Amino acid sequence: MALEALLAGLHLAAVLALVVFSTSQAALLRPAWFNAAVIARLLVVNRIHAACLLALLLTGAARMAWGVKGWDWYAGQPLLWAKGLLWLALVWAAVPPSRAYARWAALPGGSLPDAGEIGRVRRVVMRAAHAMLLIPLLAVALARGLFTV
Repeated sequence: MALEALLAGLHLAAVLALVVFSTSQAALLRPAWFNAAVIARLLVVNRIHAACLLALLLTGAARMAWGVKGWDWYAGQPLLWAKGLLWLALVWAAVPPSRAYARWAALPGGSLPDAGEIGRVRRVVMRAAHAMLLIPLLAVALARGLFTV
């Protein structure tokens, strides 16, 4: 049971860290506050966000492999696969902001992107942050045995 609690705690910590760094990106992507220092900070926050996505995958896989219910039970659960698809959607949604941050960092002479571009990237980040809310709902349903096979 101690291992199960540890794995669940690590997985929850990965979820919470992902929420924090998704929110951080959205907060930084405000045209009124934007400057060169924000671009540098976005690059760091984005790397941590990517690490959180990886940590979420690894801790989830660890729960499947070493948790009480085991790989065979989890692998047969449609809700788990739905969570996996949502995770892939989050990874996919993280690509355009990552590219934008790298492009902005390479702008000549400390130039900044226009407010419209910042807003477009912020909308992508916000959509992903809102979609992320579905994953814990599926996790709770799975933990409670709803829609399990």
